[in-house]
Amino acid sequence: MDGTLDDPLWLQATPISNFLQREPYEGQAPTETTEVRILYDKHQVYFGVTCFDSDPKGIVATELRRDVSQELDDYFEIIIDSSHDRRNAYVFQVNPLGTQRDALITEEQAAESGDGDPGWDGVWTSEAHITKDGWTATVGIPFSTLNFMQSRNVIWGINFKRFIRRRNEEDLWSGWQRVYGAARIGQAGELHGISDIGSGRLFIVKPYGLTGFTHRPPNAAGTGLTPGTSPLLTAGLDVKLGLRSNLVANFTVNTDFADADVDTQQFNLSPYKLFFPEKRQFFLENAGVFNFSMGGDSGNGDLLFFSRQIGIDPITGIEVPVNGGAKVTGSLGNFEVGAMEVNTRQLGPNPSANYAVMRVKRSLWGGSYVGVMGIDKRSGNPLDSFNQTTGADTRLVFFNNLVVNGYAAQTRTPGFSSGQTNLGAGFDYQTNWLEVFAQHRKVGSNFNPEVGFLGRTDCICDYVDVNFKPRPKIRGVRDLNFESFLFHAPDTRHVLQTQEWQGTFRIDFHNGAYSDDDLVDIFIQRLVTPFNIYKNVFIPAGEYHWDRHQLTYGSPQNRRLMLNFFERFGTYYNGHLNEARVRATYRANERLSFSFSEEWDRFRLPVPGGNFSVLVGGFQTNYSFSRFLTLSALIQMDTANTQAASANIRLRWNYRPDSDLFIVYTAGQRFASLVAANPAQFYENRFAIKYTYSWRP
Repeated sequence: MDGTLDDPLWLQATPISNFLQREPYEGQAPTETTEVRILYDKHQVYFGVTCFDSDPKGIVATELRRDVSQELDDYFEIIIDSSHDRRNAYVFQVNPLGTQRDALITEEQAAESGDGDPGWDGVWTSEAHITKDGWTATVGIPFSTLNFMQSRNVIWGINFKRFIRRRNEEDLWSGWQRVYGAARIGQAGELHGISDIGSGRLFIVKPYGLTGFTHRPPNAAGTGLTPGTSPLLTAGLDVKLGLRSNLVANFTVNTDFADADVDTQQFNLSPYKLFFPEKRQFFLENAGVFNFSMGGDSGNGDLLFFSRQIGIDPITGIEVPVNGGAKVTGSLGNFEVGAMEVNTRQLGPNPSANYAVMRVKRSLWGGSYVGVMGIDKRSGNPLDSFNQTTGADTRLVFFNNLVVNGYAAQTRTPGFSSGQTNLGAGFDYQTNWLEVFAQHRKVGSNFNPEVGFLGRTDCICDYVDVNFKPRPKIRGVRDLNFESFLFHAPDTRHVLQTQEWQGTFRIDFHNGAYSDDDLVDIFIQRLVTPFNIYKNVFIPAGEYHWDRHQLTYGSPQNRRLMLNFFERFGTYYNGHLNEARVRATYRANERLSFSFSEEWDRFRLPVPGGNFSVLVGGFQTNYSFSRFLTLSALIQMDTANTQAASANIRLRWNYRPDSDLFIVYTAGQRFASLVAANPAQFYENRFAIKYTYSWRP
């Protein structure tokens, strides 16, 4: 397992080599040959990968940090559907430096940067070497990481993907059609022949110790918190226990999230909430079981259950202490189950609370399912002592390229007796040259999932998106996109609240460069209350009409320096708004990289104080001493806040598998507010040293 295939054992395995291109030329033979060999013993499965390359000097390998996107490098990816439910899978990705990225694919959902959600962390080993004939890699995955204990005649869904950066080429073993891709688990192949697993029960005990200090300013007193400097000295414990194959229990006591990534700052241009993804490990592990999508127009969409509502104040973004929690996730026959209970203690304006979540899905054909979910929140707040949510949903796959979704949900909140339902249905149809997505939702005026994410209430929302994707034979051009969508959202009394119609043209080039241009974006927005867009600037209630345009260019992605330019301009709330953005990434070598992003929003609004500008952006630098020791620094700016600058500096030493030493300094808030406006967050300074040790028998 040294990154080479020199050991004679590898010659005993028949190589898999029948890859085909998905991009750029669907179904054609790859430009370079790839071979995969598979071995196993009672405890692990091993993959030996040979990526032949006629030009080894053209191999791109620049990333040493674990779990960051490898889309700018060459890489090889292993996708394992260990429960064989054809919807969900583990992703193990390695680049020519041996750098690891692991992730979970949930309900065949594709991600923007790499396959799957990288929040999940598994224990596995990898090494790689660049040779005169290309590059090789060896990967070892314990069966316990896949939560297999003892089993015979195992059948897994499995797929392999190779990405060649300089050609922007994607080769797949199965599901290579352009409309599918690695995330379409239902199109994966099958692995047979593993007949005797005796890896033992999954059992991991992971204690942590933390020391440091936190300093809060005088204005923190208004939140119920104590200003001044306070020491940090705490400890806790996480336990992972395999109950049976494909069923695992997680326990946590006095949970700390000091090592979680900080949120990327955004400025909200709408009167609705912004979506910020979950970044805390306890909630991320096997999070797909609890996924219950309700569509929506708010970034990643509405969710019946959103774990960020637990342990983070939704207004200030401060961390609320977690006393403990338990979670059971996995599969039982044709059923996928998830149960979670978490208890938090009182902090500032946040009362103590207890959260209980139950989720069950019944697998049907070809990645289809029908499911139910229940959520119960009990709070120490006498004015809001409980909140309950129930729902049922389904995902039905027809002809491999038509997916029909539907759901029904209801909440119970003190003081309300009606308007607490949310119903929706839609479909997604995809071919190589056409995508059609449509959805209809009816959200009651009092629908209130306090442990979910909801962009807007009181809405009869209709959304239709059509994308025509021809591939003309033009030198250097990969594909064209002509896309248009219509979003129409009156309230339940049929009074229009929001309407948007957009026409977009996009061109993608073979080298990864692109242009994404909104030819027209026509908007109608009704404000029933004044919109506090910036500090003391309010846009009055009323109905507003505007139209905007967008120009975007991204440079080729196979170069050390990459640039992205964005300009959106036009009218906005009876005035004008110009949004200018620039993003740059420079990879000096595999150890050192820099990234810079800046957005300048220039407002000219016919209201008091309406002529102003907002700068939002950040500068990040990363230095990797090795694959296991990395230093990163992120400085962010948001001039809409009183304290415009914030910083996060983090040193991570992965001194043994699943065991880390973190040294973290944060100035500002780590987690963003989830409210619709742009609230001022108090400025906090926090320094922490966190030590974790993963023990397994």
